Amino acid sequence: MARIAPTLRGRRKRVLVTGGAGFLGSHLCARLLSEGNEVLCADNFYTGERDNILPLLENPLFEVIRHDITFPLYVEVDEIYNLACPASPIHYQLDPVQTTKTSVHGAINMLGLAKRLNARIFQASTSEVYGDPAVHPQPETYWGHVNPIGPRSCYDEGKRCAETLFFDYLRQYGLPIKVARIFNTYGPHMHVDDGRVVSNFIVQALRGDPITIYGDGRQTRAFCYVDDLIDGFVRFMASDAEITGPINLGNPEEFTIAELASLVIELTGSRSQLVNRPLPADDPKQRCPDISNARASLGWQPSTPLREGLARTIDYFDRKLATLAAAPAP
Repeated sequence: MARIAPTLRGRRKRVLVTGGAGFLGSHLCARLLSEGNEVLCADNFYTGERDNILPLLENPLFEVIRHDITFPLYVEVDEIYNLACPASPIHYQLDPVQTTKTSVHGAINMLGLAKRLNARIFQASTSEVYGDPAVHPQPETYWGHVNPIGPRSCYDEGKRCAETLFFDYLRQYGLPIKVARIFNTYGPHMHVDDGRVVSNFIVQALRGDPITIYGDGRQTRAFCYVDDLIDGFVRFMASDAEITGPINLGNPEEFTIAELASLVIELTGSRSQLVNRPLPADDPKQRCPDISNARASLGWQPSTPLREGLARTIDYFDRKLATLAAAPAP
């Protein structure tokens, strides 16, 4: 097993976060800064937003570079969190070739950087590696049920290939890796047009638009609030080198899509009506993590109830929509 390199600046770590201006990345950057680390945020701003990191720019320990990780990056850091990749179906299907390149070429470039520096590297993988699962809830030992040529495969298979690369670097070079499989996460800094179910329902409810349910609404998801997930990231990265993953990080409490829609209507006080549309191709019927490994090896489990997390997220979108409405037309 490779030796972890000493930090470059005494006790303070310098940490690279790719995709650092995105939904999860911006929260991670804020958490790392709060713990006294130097943070280098790399983002090509394809889906990342400058507004997400504006409050961080005043911190002298925070640095931003515009960079696409499908190209090599030459920096000096102690740890790498690789979060760069569009994660919502609307965004990753817009340019599926680039999505695959980001997952695969990006992983190769970041692993090459970590190998040169002998730096610990974290991969943000996804529950999408399980596809439309035939096993429920999904443990890490389940190999998945994925369509390799469908409209979602650019993301699903790209992330699966990235996991392969990470474990090959571990086996071949002894590189210290951490691979997390992220389940549905929500919270502030999501896109207004994110396309994922929580943001869709909240924005539609706040605007008074019909709430679109794809399918009959009986399909299930498990929703993890962003602060809980980021705590899992940090715990995982700090864990013993032998704990490589993959580890599921998500909330094991399961809800139907119809239940989520009803709760969003209640919390927003909206008069929106429910409208059903056909289920998109390869959309999973159920998705829920088995987090036994995260509990046992990291001492981690989510603590934010869905009602509480949704209330915070609704408040964020309410302010975001008001800001957009007040902005001058382009």
